[in-house]
Amino acid sequence: MGTVDIQRADQDVGVDLAGVARLVADGTRAAFCLALLDGRAWTANELARYAGVAPSTATSHLNLLVNGGLLVEERHGRHRYVRVADRRVVELIESLAALAPKHSPRPRSLSASGRQQALARARLCYDHLAGTTALAITDAMVERQLLEWGPEPGLTGKGALWLAEVGITVPAGSRRPPVRACLDWTERRPHLAGAVGAALSAHALATGWMTRIGTTRALLVTPAGRRALHDHLGLPPAEL
Repeated sequence: MGTVDIQRADQDVGVDLAGVARLVADGTRAAFCLALLDGRAWTANELARYAGVAPSTATSHLNLLVNGGLLVEERHGRHRYVRVADRRVVELIESLAALAPKHSPRPRSLSASGRQQALARARLCYDHLAGTTALAITDAMVERQLLEWGPEPGLTGKGALWLAEVGITVPAGSRRPPVRACLDWTERRPHLAGAVGAALSAHALATGWMTRIGTTRALLVTPAGRRALHDHLGLPPAEL
């Protein structure tokens, strides 16, 4: 099929898939999207420093992402913030990241190496946990029959009782699925997402089981968190 035929097919279905692909086909814009998976709102200057580009360059890229519907902007006084538009965009970025060729970038410094290791171990993936710690939690919940982890993942009756016992509250009336499998883009295995995954993440942060490492998405499992995850799920503290 030639270029003209492809363009005509794109027009026939009325979907500009190529337009969305172009938005994330730039390294700087892709880096912005990955950074924004932490669920927070960032300024253009913060994202510029993160990606190592000039503020004016960051602004141009952000305008494209906002106009393309992947990001939304919020203004507070003179300050402009951007965040991921919605969970559909989060799922798109996660899926593309999981499909992308995996490579281990050479750390530019000892601190950069530490950040990479911390992100692989535990991090926020928008509103739920990701990394090896999230996979260990998911595996333990499946092993204890708290989750159904098949083609249609779900929370079991035993799992609902476990949430109540631990004190994890899942908001009622949410339209999002209680349990969703999200492919972890560093480990290439699915971890827990959905309303239950978000509630677990919120609980871990609120109770001090985990804390943010600086301004990154990386999380640190605290001594209290290691004890709690051992008590509630049998996870070996030395492996967290």
